[in-house]
Amino acid sequence: MWALLIRDLTLAVRAGGGFGLSLAFFLIVVVLVPFGVGPQSDVLARIAPGILWVGALLACLLSLDRVFHLDFEDGSLDLLATSPLPLEGVVVIKALAHWLTTGLPLALIAPALAVLLNLPGPGYLWLFVSLALGTPALSMIGAFGAGLTVGLKRGGLLLSLLVLPLYVPTLIFGAEIVRRAVDAQAIGTPLAMLAGLTLAAWACLPFATAAAIRINLR
Repeated sequence: MWALLIRDLTLAVRAGGGFGLSLAFFLIVVVLVPFGVGPQSDVLARIAPGILWVGALLACLLSLDRVFHLDFEDGSLDLLATSPLPLEGVVVIKALAHWLTTGLPLALIAPALAVLLNLPGPGYLWLFVSLALGTPALSMIGAFGAGLTVGLKRGGLLLSLLVLPLYVPTLIFGAEIVRRAVDAQAIGTPLAMLAGLTLAAWACLPFATAAAIRINLR
């Protein structure tokens, strides 16, 4: 399992692996928003939680087609499916590698970019916490969508259409945590819901993803 994780991390950080692409896309979104909505600091502060979460969500979406598709093309996925390693474990490792190279860097860089959107001071810590807690759910849900479309040529658009509706609850609760932190309101409920979504995704979706991959490999 460790060898598979290291392999996926190495492939992700190589040129064309999608690691830098997600961060660059997130940076572009955050930089362009002030030009689009105007320089009013109160407007930017009000929309900052939603914009930052939407940007992170779309950045995660960019590299999902690489989770299984490259292994499917070169035959590695067939070997993994027939190896002693459970396919559910392969799914977990793939989703973890995606999070380590996409979700975690986005969570780390988001507070620095939030300055461009004039996010109020109390929101910075909870922006990091919400992204660190919510992006693992995005990676696992994305892996599920990638497993469903792994056998399709040019399935990127279908993958996006399948995954985006499943991302909506994570987006709602993640942005709500930051908004409530900025307004000095209780954040316990959205925080618990976001944690529940992440735990449910990692507990249930590896089995569904493995079943989808087995069907596509037949």
